[in-house]
Amino acid sequence: MNSKLKNDATDFLFDAILSLENKEECYRFFEDLCTSAELKALSQRLVVAKMLTEKKVYTEIVRETGASTATISRVKRALFDNDTYGYTLVLDKLGQNNA
Repeated sequence: MNSKLKNDATDFLFDAILSLENKEECYRFFEDLCTSAELKALSQRLVVAKMLTEKKVYTEIVRETGASTATISRVKRALFDNDTYGYTLVLDKLGQNNA
């Protein structure tokens, strides 16, 4: 875990997210918390991670998601070269990890 991220404010944010009970509550909270662009960027990165685990190539990911190659590279590094395994954790829980 990145110790630069761990603080009381981030813990409070994560506690707030964990308190949400369904997608409707998520939509309501994240609409207040994030701009449309921020939420799109977050969701896009998760879709890119899913596609990378499905062995999709960059051109296909760009075409289907609109993500830049820089974003795809960043997600790929986090997915395969990090020891945090955050994307893998979530994709496994969602039953979406094909790696």
